Amino acid sequence: MKKIHNTAIIGKKALIGNNVTIGPYCVIDDNVKIGNNNIIYTSTFITGNTDIGDENNFFPFCSIGSIPQDLKYEGENSKLIIGDKNIFREHSTVNPGTLGDNMETIIGNSSLFMVGSHIAHDCIIGDQVIMANQATLGGHVHVDNNAVLGGLSAVHQFCKIGKMAMIGGLSAVENDVIPYGLALGNRAKLIGINIVGLKRANFDKITIREYANTVDKIFNGKTIASEIENLDKTNNNLIRELLVFLSKDSSRGLCKYEK
Repeated sequence: MKKIHNTAIIGKKALIGNNVTIGPYCVIDDNVKIGNNNIIYTSTFITGNTDIGDENNFFPFCSIGSIPQDLKYEGENSKLIIGDKNIFREHSTVNPGTLGDNMETIIGNSSLFMVGSHIAHDCIIGDQVIMANQATLGGHVHVDNNAVLGGLSAVHQFCKIGKMAMIGGLSAVENDVIPYGLALGNRAKLIGINIVGLKRANFDKITIREYANTVDKIFNGKTIASEIENLDKTNNNLIRELLVFLSKDSSRGLCKYEK
């Protein structure tokens, strides 16, 4: 059963799933697909080629799927794909992809996007991510599972934020942040690893200590490449994830310790 307020404007071609609530003054355009059990609160705007999964919540004044803020965008038929059980708080904005990448912006499952957060074109967001108030992603940013971005932080285009990394509030991130890393400050620097998050994820002390020592060794060694060569036989899963992250191409370089 759908609960659609009589002031909501729903495109004739929009596909709305079961048990969806759409509040007053919402606008849902033609090419939007909305799964089951979503709640769309008053005055939300959803447009574009936007596919939304199940059990998401969109709070008032969200703008979802409007055209990218990219001057190179020329109306290409790009997409926005949103998974399940995400929460988009008031004034959150999300843009679809562009021809300059894979034509898709993709958001996973069970994430929280707080008031005023912005996800730009061609971003890829994993699962259980938290973006605090006014956190902003430039275009083409990848954010892995369980990462946390503090309030009023901003991530430069094409950066990668590793799994369970934490970005401090008011930080400006210009480089890739390693998995489980802590980054902080204007022109953010690496300040350590997310020990609290790792403990909460039930990693044991030895595994965490090995990972911390490896991060220190890599970033304080003669070269990152030379240290990586010495670590390819490790049995520590955290270190393995780090090595995979470091082996990928990066256009922004790594967020490192301040010298």
